[in-house]
Amino acid sequence: MSAPPISLPGDPPGGRRAVAVWSIGVAVYFVAVIFRTSLGVAGLDAADRFHVNASALSTFSILQLLVYAGMQIPVGLLVDRLGTKKVLAIGVVLFTAGQLGFAFSPSYGMALASRALLGCGDALTFISVLRLGNRWFPARRGPLIAQLAGLVGMAGNLVSTLVLARLLHGIGWTAAFAGSALAGVVVLVLLLLFLKDHPEGHEPEPVSHRGAAYVRRQIAASWREPGTRLGLWVHFTTQFPAMVFLLLWGLPFLVEAQGLSRAVAGELLTLVVLSNMAIGLVYGQIVARHHGARLPLALGTVGATAVLWATTLAWPGERAPMGLLVVLCAVLGACGPASMIGFDFARPANPPERQGTASGITNMGGFLASMTTLFAIGVLLDATGDDYTVAFSAVFVLQALGISQILRLRGRAARRERERLVASRVETVHVPA
Repeated sequence: MSAPPISLPGDPPGGRRAVAVWSIGVAVYFVAVIFRTSLGVAGLDAADRFHVNASALSTFSILQLLVYAGMQIPVGLLVDRLGTKKVLAIGVVLFTAGQLGFAFSPSYGMALASRALLGCGDALTFISVLRLGNRWFPARRGPLIAQLAGLVGMAGNLVSTLVLARLLHGIGWTAAFAGSALAGVVVLVLLLLFLKDHPEGHEPEPVSHRGAAYVRRQIAASWREPGTRLGLWVHFTTQFPAMVFLLLWGLPFLVEAQGLSRAVAGELLTLVVLSNMAIGLVYGQIVARHHGARLPLALGTVGATAVLWATTLAWPGERAPMGLLVVLCAVLGACGPASMIGFDFARPANPPERQGTASGITNMGGFLASMTTLFAIGVLLDATGDDYTVAFSAVFVLQALGISQILRLRGRAARRERERLVASRVETVHVPA
């Protein structure tokens, strides 16, 4: 029989109010993901609008992800220092301004600047939402709360795929992107009126020194934990195949390489999102109940993704059968939930005052991998005359790198986590009633 879950001293109680406050935070993340993934359904339109080739088109997403990934550690530090509400408010203002700018951009350069601004605002959201969950819910709920946050994000991707794509081809570029920006205004009002950083009586302990030395200590202490580094590499290895597919190259691959109509390609992109949402609930429940399943789930997802991509790209003839493409998209849906497992390695490895910093380090992984793969695919497409088989082979290189690092770190992370668990149990036993 497994031991009952332990509530750490000072664990927040959760409850309805926690759900209500947390829901405002995830609503912000929901809108951020709509804006982030809006280019995924507008890639071909953007190429025509700004008269750019594949490499230049990939620059939109690369720049957006470069800003996002580069800001993760600063965002983690900001969240630990300023709190969730202030950081989320800044994020909403920035990503809404970026979406509006993209709607009215008359040139490629202006559009690039708008996507960079959007990426900056987007970067402030997810780490803030993770911290909000940690502050409002008991630690044992952490894996499920994180997966639910990811699920809501994928719902935002679904809105991009189904709603924004239709608006784009119905009312045009400017009206579709400008109209979607109104969602940012709505969540900003909700955030300012109702969101609170933590429940009463659960204020974090004040930290006296906030200078450069504090920043260095936070980053160094988080990085020294093997669990933080393992979390980064799990996130790196699992997230990017689906991110690259949904963010930019999935629609061109399905339309240009597989000869599908835009409508059918859109349905397959929708399948990735729906699969992600379903698998996220399953993974969250499994990890919450069986922490030993974390690494098998992550590595199993990587292996299944690699096998399906290899089969699709190596299929004899010009096009893969529809059944194979359906299975590929269903398996790609597991990438997002698997990437969330990275936070389940970083979370127990760090104390509450470093959660934002550790989450920021972890969250860099998948976006660095996505950015690298987006660039590699764009360059290879231009170099090979749009040979998608060669271009998408870049996926395997990044997966091999990530797996090697996961295998290198898993033993050290497991030993350190056991040590912290024993120490927390002893601490809990000696806390006076």
